[in-house]
This record gives sequence, C-alpha cells and structure tokens, in this order.
Amino acid sequence: MTTVIQLTPQDTIERALDLAAAEGADGCVVLVAETSSANLRWANNTLTTNGAMRGSSVTVIATVGAGEGTAAGVAGRSSATEAELRDLVSAAVAAARAAGPAEDARPLVDGTVSPGWDEEPDETSVNVYEKFAPALGEALSRAGKENRWLYGFADHEVITLYVGSSTGLRLRQSLPRGFVTATGKSGDLSQSAWVGAATRDFSDIDPLAIDAELTRRLGWATRTIAVDAGRHPTVLTPAAVADLATYVYWRLEGRDAYEGRSVFSKPSGGTRIGDVLSPHPVGLRSDPRLAGLESFPFAVARSSGGSSSVFDNGLTLSATDWIRGGKLENLMQSRFTADLTGAPAVTPPIGNYVLSVDGATGSVDDLVAGLDRGLLVTCLWYIRVVEPQTLLLTGLTRDGVYLVENGEVTGAVNNFRFNESPVDLLARFTAAGATVPSFSREWGDEFSRTATPPLLVPDFNMSSVSQAN
Repeated sequence: MTTVIQLTPQDTIERALDLAAAEGADGCVVLVAETSSANLRWANNTLTTNGAMRGSSVTVIATVGAGEGTAAGVAGRSSATEAELRDLVSAAVAAARAAGPAEDARPLVDGTVSPGWDEEPDETSVNVYEKFAPALGEALSRAGKENRWLYGFADHEVITLYVGSSTGLRLRQSLPRGFVTATGKSGDLSQSAWVGAATRDFSDIDPLAIDAELTRRLGWATRTIAVDAGRHPTVLTPAAVADLATYVYWRLEGRDAYEGRSVFSKPSGGTRIGDVLSPHPVGLRSDPRLAGLESFPFAVARSSGGSSSVFDNGLTLSATDWIRGGKLENLMQSRFTADLTGAPAVTPPIGNYVLSVDGATGSVDDLVAGLDRGLLVTCLWYIRVVEPQTLLLTGLTRDGVYLVENGEVTGAVNNFRFNESPVDLLARFTAAGATVPSFSREWGDEFSRTATPPLLVPDFNMSSVSQAN
C-alpha cells in the first residue's frame, strides 16, 4: 500500500522552493492557504443544516531569467502531497520557460520570517456559534408564534496564509471573517425583508436584534403602494451604499485609468488623480490593520493583471487614502503600473475599505425623519456595469423598498430597475449619516470588510418598475 505523505504548509513551501531551484528556476514564490469554515442554515423557522469544512490550496510562481528578461509561470491546485508537489513545481517552471519576458518583472520582495511562522493553521468550528445559536433558536420560535417565516445563512471562516520565497520571505497571517444573511417573510409569503451583517467572530451579532429589524420592516409592508418609475429622493441604507461603493473600490485600478478604460480616466489622457470627484468631504480609505476590518497586511497575487503583480507578493501594505476630502488621491498600483503611469506611490489593493463623510452623524432613521416624501432602499442585487467610462450601473431593488412620507415610513412599494453611477452619486447626495460596518447584499459573501454611511440622494434614478418579488 502506498503511503501518502501530507506536508505541513511550511514543509510544502520549503520543499517547493528546493524543487524549483533544482529545476533551474531563478526565483520562486509559494503561497499555501489553509481554510477552515463552519456554517448554519435555517428555513421555515427551523435550523436545517450545520457543518464544518476544511480546504487547502497551493500556488507556485516560478521565475526564469533576470532583469527585464524575467519570465514568470504560475501553477496551482487545491492541495498537494509530496508526490504531487513535484509535478506542480515542474508545471510552474515549464510555464515560465514557455512565456515571454514579463512586462511587470521586478525583483522578488525581500523579507524576514514573520512572528508565528512555525505555527499550525488556525481553525474555526461550530463552537463559534455558542452564543449565536441559542439566540437564533429563540428568534425562530418567536417568528413561528407571530406567523412570520425566517430564512438565513451564517458562515464563519478562518484563512491562514503562508507565503515563502527564494529571497527569504516567510510570512504567516491568519484572518477570520464571518457573516449572516437573513430574510423574513410574512405569514402569507406576500412580503419579504432582508438584513445582513459581517463579523469577525459572531460575538457582536445578535439574532434577536436582526429579527426585530426584520419584523419592523415587515410591519411597514402591511400597506403596499404602487409608485411610478422616475427620479426619487432616496435614502440608501449602509448595506445598499456598500452594494454600490464596492464597485467604486474595485474600479480603482491605475492601469485601466491610465489607458482610458475607466471612470477614473482623463478624457485628454492619463488618470484623474488630483481631480475633485465630490464637493462634499468624502473619504474612501483602506487600512489592513483597521480594527474590526483587518485584512492581509501584505500583497497577495496569484496572477498578474491590472493593479496586481505576482512579483509583488509579500510587499508590505500601508493605510491608503483613495479619495480624501472629495479628491481622488490614489489608484491601485503595482510596482510596475506605478512606474508605467507615473503614480505618486505604489498602492496595491487592500482587502477592505471605509467610505465616510467628514462630520456626518446620525442613522438611517435620522435621514428618513428629514425626508418629506421619497423612498427608503435597503439593498440592491443583480448589479451589472453598463458603461465603464462613467461606471454607470444597472440593477434591481429587492426585499425592501419603502415609501417615506412626512419623515415616516408609511408602506412598502414595488421593486424597480435602477440606472446610476456610484461615482456620480458621491457628488450628488445631499445628506449622510455616520459610517458603520456594513454588509453588501450583492457582494458581501465575497468582500465583507466594508464600512459605509447611509446616504440621501435627491434624485436616484429608478428607470423602470420591476416585476421581481
């Protein structure tokens, strides 16, 4: 019987680096990601499933040549035994030899051994729901007694990433993240509402508070009103703002802007860095060490393109202002694109963002209280780009659009298709609330480390009535 040798993440990296050197690679970077996750799912007021999973991935980046003639090859798989690792390294070296010189070639990042390098991967388990689960059970029971239906999903994962290179880089970073997404429906299933939240460890998530908000919104929907399409004064919750702002963040790529493919491109050529995007004191900032929104503090790139470069793996990330005081300060840049575009700094992507308006205070309810007549939109979905040059988006409202009259929510209205540019909205909003941690209905399961304010837009474009329910 063949014995399968399972390597530790550290052994995988050291073995892969040795194999790459033996095959003639001039440089090598190895990334090993260990993922541990646990989830709960409920439907029809009943907990339906729970489980825990583990996963692993290995990426080998080999380089051949030197200077501007350096080529890179990448190979990856879900996991690798010692026997499989040799084939993986061979594939990466072969890909590098078959490739032409990489335009983004730079010296691999030098580094030291980070604290905890020798530690095993961190893990999560269903125990993370020790306080959450009993409160969820109480919420499910309460919903049944009150003739409501609750559906939802909670997920928690811990990714432990190990990065090693032929230049001595040895980095280890563990990142937890979790989220809950919950939908409430009326007893006859005619009305629905949604609430979501992100967390690091579920200690700050209260299922009873989520249920109370769902109940409040379903109460608003006991009266329904038909509203025509058009431009309406609209309060966007932090979740709805995150649905839109995440697109702004993802489009901050410096090369796209420099080459004229972006809302951040100058019509005359080059980028809009230095341009005022909003007359308001808007800020968009990322910081890998931001409390509660921590992300990897070094660059991670399994492929090159746009603002990322495999040669930048391990590059230290710093707090970055993308927009400050309404002015575009930076775009995402690798070392290569920073040189290409003449950017003021090397600013790779960071796994979080905070959108804020200096001096803004108050909540969604405060913005609603100041509105004579308009709409309250709680979340958006099925969002797509219509025009990259303006970042015009289209999408649908879902699970909660409400009529506001004389500062109060007076009923639920039909769904709409919208057409809006979030960059344009940053210039057009007339009031904002305090920035709070947010969870995007559209993107939260992929990008959940966000904080956004509620916004009042005086003329949000609901382009047509949607029949979606």
